[in-house]
Amino acid sequence: MQWIDTIVQGVLLGGLYALFATGLSLVFGIMRLVNLAHGDLIVLAAYLILVLVSALGIDPFTAALIAAPVMFAVGWALQYVVLNRTLGDDILPPLLVTFGLSIVIQNALLEGFSADSRKIPAGALETQSIALGGLNVGVMPVLTFLSAILVIVALNQLFYRTALGRAFRATSDDPVTAGLMGIRAPALFAKATGIAMIVVTIAALYLGTRANFDPTVGPARLIYAFEAVIIGGLGSFWGTLFGGIIIGVSQAVGAAINPEWQILAGHVAFLVVLLLRPRGLFPRTVG
Repeated sequence: MQWIDTIVQGVLLGGLYALFATGLSLVFGIMRLVNLAHGDLIVLAAYLILVLVSALGIDPFTAALIAAPVMFAVGWALQYVVLNRTLGDDILPPLLVTFGLSIVIQNALLEGFSADSRKIPAGALETQSIALGGLNVGVMPVLTFLSAILVIVALNQLFYRTALGRAFRATSDDPVTAGLMGIRAPALFAKATGIAMIVVTIAALYLGTRANFDPTVGPARLIYAFEAVIIGGLGSFWGTLFGGIIIGVSQAVGAAINPEWQILAGHVAFLVVLLLRPRGLFPRTVG
């Protein structure tokens, strides 16, 4: 029973990692942009939710609803004004610009909030649990996992059931032909990054309510997101979920064997999958 509980907890943790990774997968799948500031944007959204909760006295879920359109606007402006200028055959400019953005965000947050760790208060939800047979699982981890599934379902519906999704897929497959058909790639890419920032806000909500965070934790979140995306297959949303689950279960099992092995076990699982399936479990399909 102990090992079953460990695996269940690892699967639920994988939902959080999938939320970290889905926005990254969305941006890469459409425009082949590797955003090194992705983890720091998650932390930025977490601080925004914290400020709204503290200033307005509202619950974190309502605060996330308010923060989501703000983060959409941030993502839209960032892509349209800055990142679109870096896109091209050379992958180095986006890496350099987003690396610089990561440093700017971290230092701005340190200046504004200090290096003290913070946590978004979630009230009774922090300690509530659900009995499943002989297991007790926390309400917040379950909500996190369900949110990851809902986000992926919503993105798949967007990609395959809407005109915007068809434009995303057409631009991803052949941007030149899509441009000839009247699709404006810069504006479309800005919308994609804005949508990715909404996913980032959801990830930030659960990051902030489940654990302490500070301005410097972004790069670690980025590593988990990258590993989940690569395990699942670049551009595959469902693959990203499976990638997150693999990392989460590996970390939970590693921690059960020896607490010092928790983080290492996730990285080892990533390397094993990479050795066996260099292109990931579900290579290159957007969705």
